[in-house]
Amino acid sequence: MKITVIAVGKIKEKFYRDAIDEYAKRLSSYCKLEIVQVADEKTQENSTETEMNLIKEKEAERILKNIPDSSYVISLEILGKNLDSVELSDKINQLGIHGTSHIVFVIGGSLGLHECVSKRADYSLSFSKMTFPHQLMRVILLEQIYRSYRIIHKEPYHK
Repeated sequence: MKITVIAVGKIKEKFYRDAIDEYAKRLSSYCKLEIVQVADEKTQENSTETEMNLIKEKEAERILKNIPDSSYVISLEILGKNLDSVELSDKINQLGIHGTSHIVFVIGGSLGLHECVSKRADYSLSFSKMTFPHQLMRVILLEQIYRSYRIIHKEPYHK
């Protein structure tokens, strides 16, 4: 299985990069992982709704260019479906059983995802009703993907 994480913006803090690298290393035993960073747009503090939508639209263009047509897309959105770790592992496992060979997870920028990315998604996933920094969300997502593979392979992992 190939897993791609498409995320808006760069990882600036070393501790986030270190955590991402650690989970990427751990995941290499289970899947082929690719992390694609697309450029974010500068957002002014007092941006209008129209300006914010334009920013999300520009970021969406960059995201969509990196999504292969044949992939199964899971967008991370506050209004997505809440799953526990076992349910996420079941989702990933069932996709593989039914012939999906490439899953793409999409993490938006500071303003979230444009509706065209949400419409392209095959599934919308929420980790919480809370908002997390997109840099931290990458770490959380990779940890949950790793946990999913540990569960799928019936390997121990703390609960």
